[in-house]
Amino acid sequence: MNKEDCFYFGKVIKTHGLEGELSIRIDADDPMAYTTIEFLLVEKNKKLIPFYLKAFRLLNNKAYVAFEDINHIDEARNFTGSLLYLPLKFLPTLSGNKFYFHEVEGFTVTDQVFGEIGQIKTVLEYPNQALLQVFHGEKEVLIPIQDEIILEVNRKKKHLLIDAPEGLIEMYLNN
Repeated sequence: MNKEDCFYFGKVIKTHGLEGELSIRIDADDPMAYTTIEFLLVEKNKKLIPFYLKAFRLLNNKAYVAFEDINHIDEARNFTGSLLYLPLKFLPTLSGNKFYFHEVEGFTVTDQVFGEIGQIKTVLEYPNQALLQVFHGEKEVLIPIQDEIILEVNRKKKHLLIDAPEGLIEMYLNN
């Protein structure tokens, strides 16, 4: 499976016990939505390898997992620090103005005052803020992803309507 067809699910933190269990940190808003998964994709040497689960015990945003055929702490140690992924089809469906960053790439962005800005090239994730990277011709425009700015997400038309802070778009276009 290709990484672009998957989403980051979490990371193996450490081993747990002597029988090959692992403690993982889950990076999801609702970890309960994943309690019935049957496998995890483990990144090894830049490839995603499926490992089927024989146990999955959830504790908030952490879980204890046991992979089939991994029965000893020495085997489990090889997974410590590994990144975990799941196929995109496992993501819960979002509605309204909520969206996954990967799903809005290519959407057209229109500001209610300025008009059409351009298409979203990607979402830039920084520690304190995620930004839509939009190009208006050759000029890059960065738009903060905030509830008060994103007014409407139209998945059928691949369109975002925004209310950019006054002067934000012009700041990028007049340089």
